[in-house]
Amino acid sequence: MRIAVACDHGGFVQKDAIVEHVRSLGHEVFDLGTNSEDSVDYPDFADRAARMVSRGDADRAILICGTGIGISMAADKVAGVRATPVQTPKFAELCRQHNNANAIGLSGRFVTLEQNLELIDIFLTTEFEGGRHATRVAKIMREDDPDFQGVDA
Repeated sequence: MRIAVACDHGGFVQKDAIVEHVRSLGHEVFDLGTNSEDSVDYPDFADRAARMVSRGDADRAILICGTGIGISMAADKVAGVRATPVQTPKFAELCRQHNNANAIGLSGRFVTLEQNLELIDIFLTTEFEGGRHATRVAKIMREDDPDFQGVDA
């Protein structure tokens, strides 16, 4: 797979090890920065990776910030991207099985590197189950259509 990896200063400490780990699994990796602990704005780095996924230049994205929350929220705004913060193995599994997530946000400050590598392995090897979940993912993706007027409440 082609994997885009991006982080802000809160994820920089883990980024290089994550890039090397993903490469060691045989994946092509796009390291989109940041490249120091100098303060940067996570939406800029989330955008780089998310747009690669949206264009089809990357199959999935791994995003790292202090919590994994903000960088996921920013990436999820890009059409075609289904990003979610992940902190547990079960959530890593379910985001793929049930939601066909194509981007995950990891915490560089509150989750250890070893734990994040486990989450990445699960994210990269777990398949989407399809079935009833495919209908639900299609409903999520309709939000990308500017003509979609929303569901009547």
